[in-house]
Amino acid sequence: HRNPPVPPVPQPPRGHAPLASTPAVGPLSSPAREPPQPEEERQLRISESRQFSDGLGRPSLLESSTRLKPHEAQNYRKKALWVSWFSIIVTLALAVAAFTVSVMRYSASSFGFAFDAILDVLSSAIVLWRYSNAAAVHSAHREYIACVILGVIFLLSSICIVVKAIHDLSTRLLPEVDDFLFSVSILSGILCSILAVLKFMLGKVLTSRALITDGFNSLVGGVMGFSILLSAEVFKHNSAVWYLDGSIGVLIGLTIFAYGVKLLIDMVPRVRQTRHYEMFE
Repeated sequence: HRNPPVPPVPQPPRGHAPLASTPAVGPLSSPAREPPQPEEERQLRISESRQFSDGLGRPSLLESSTRLKPHEAQNYRKKALWVSWFSIIVTLALAVAAFTVSVMRYSASSFGFAFDAILDVLSSAIVLWRYSNAAAVHSAHREYIACVILGVIFLLSSICIVVKAIHDLSTRLLPEVDDFLFSVSILSGILCSILAVLKFMLGKVLTSRALITDGFNSLVGGVMGFSILLSAEVFKHNSAVWYLDGSIGVLIGLTIFAYGVKLLIDMVPRVRQTRHYEMFE
């Protein structure tokens, strides 16, 4: 009877057990290789979300977060604040001077420049708000909100510029030329061009659409400053070209309007996609 209890039958399952365990080692090794795949996918998603187009609708960071070290980002943030303050002071003074020229000399382009200077003051103030929070230097949500506000301001100011220029064209207002108009146009053209270059450079480093938009506005101010000089000189030598001043005002107003529309089309959907990011700030 001891011979039947000797059944080697349990031993073969034990032999089969290691066989079953050995194939199990294969699947165990495969899941060990799988974890890096989701991590790689996450990195790809993060890199995609850091672009301006946030297709996933998740809280995202700007591309500058991968390019700049923390101390470098803060350094450029402070530079952006200083440039914005300088821009506010300069453009505010130029706006007062240009409004004076517009009222005294009936210049449509100088009125357009004065209005654009006020727009530049407002846009620089928005950039100040954009970078006032040191912890949000790479915040895409804050960036998008600033751009939407800039887009609305662009639309409103462009309407005012175009209406004023069309009014001057319809009433055939003739601009007068003097040394004051000459000095204001030269000064505004040079200063606004310098501010535009500085804002473009900082906007490129910080990958900030708001800074680049502010730089575009300063560039428009510089062009309008030189256009005042151009239209005044042309009218001085040929009074038949009285419409040049108003035409330039209409052209610049339409340019600002188109830029504002493009800005809103690009940024409004992104603000909606990242609106829950406010909780993280």
